[in-house]
Amino acid sequence: MDYLRRTWAEIDLDALTRNFMEMKKRLKPGCQTMAVVKADAYGHGDGYVSRTLQQAGADWFAVSNINEAVSLRQQDVTRPILILGYTPPEQVKLLGSMSISQTIYSTEYAHALSKAAAACGVHIDCHIKIDTGMSRIGFYAQQQLEAQAAEEIAQVCALPGLDCTGIFTHFAVADSYHGDDPAFTRRQFDCFMQTVALLAERNITFRLRHCCNSAATLAYPEMYLDMVRLGDVLYGLNPSSECAGMAQLKPVMSLYTTVTMVKTLTDGVDISYGRKYTTPHNGLRIASIAIGYADGYRRNFSNKGHVLLHGQPAPIVGTICMDQLMIDVTGIPQTKSGDVVTLLGCDGEQQITLDDFAAINQTINYEECCLIGRRVPRVYLQGGQEIAAIDYVIARL
Repeated sequence: MDYLRRTWAEIDLDALTRNFMEMKKRLKPGCQTMAVVKADAYGHGDGYVSRTLQQAGADWFAVSNINEAVSLRQQDVTRPILILGYTPPEQVKLLGSMSISQTIYSTEYAHALSKAAAACGVHIDCHIKIDTGMSRIGFYAQQQLEAQAAEEIAQVCALPGLDCTGIFTHFAVADSYHGDDPAFTRRQFDCFMQTVALLAERNITFRLRHCCNSAATLAYPEMYLDMVRLGDVLYGLNPSSECAGMAQLKPVMSLYTTVTMVKTLTDGVDISYGRKYTTPHNGLRIASIAIGYADGYRRNFSNKGHVLLHGQPAPIVGTICMDQLMIDVTGIPQTKSGDVVTLLGCDGEQQITLDDFAAINQTINYEECCLIGRRVPRVYLQGGQEIAAIDYVIARL
């Protein structure tokens, strides 16, 4: 496969399919699946990921914005797509022509979208978003204001040009099972169901009601309703440490780079920007490797993280640069220029995971894969073989 073998990410499409089927088998007959592929499929590449999931049986796809939706349509994704966030009203013609569904989250936005749709002579399929506890976007139905939310939604459903076929909410702490978090999730669900019931009393119903994100799909089967939204679990990631072991998931992404130079340093030598590391009294053998923070390997790994080389861990020494970093290979004497280095994935019996990344950076695992840079080619594997490679930098030329 032809791609730049400097730094690259491998995406295991078989693992992706396996994770999807692992989640799908939990669902009751008739419950649909929405694959969340926003942010370039969490950094894994939206095209190959979405086509693989489409073939595996995903019913819907969710994205953040209209550019992401158009990208899917241009890459042969034919299943329904829902935009979870804002789309400028002047884009309604594109929504209609590409059969893209839009989230409606406020009366003001609904009127703007309806006016634009009427002017263009199009009908837009819409899903209503209810704010039951996330306090982000959505019709506010917290603090016993379900009736008010239902009234606003009823008015929206009567607007011309909008076909409101779905309704949903988003859980804030479905991945937490301590303290009062489970009660909060159940309260969100009850709030959602009460609002839906109030709308039903007005003869306003929806084909698709969906609440469950990945974490809720793992823990709250009674909340599945008509569809579940699967995100991080598709990529082999636990929504939180509390979810670990609740499903047999396999990581989809691995990350590799190459050794560019090996040198021996005497004692007392400073390494990299800021002189944050000085070699010990017996010196050090270091290797420079071809990855840096511009590739998404964060500067915070400086003097903290490690990589795998010849099946052994090699600590990072010094400050990580934009395009390179240095590792201690004193204990790996066979290291030479051109060797493959594993930053994420397995090498022999050793493994580095996105949870390891997240622990160092005090964040969540799926933020880490979203940050892998666009100059890192994505190489797709199926049946253990490379089947395709996408180099975003060359693709833009």
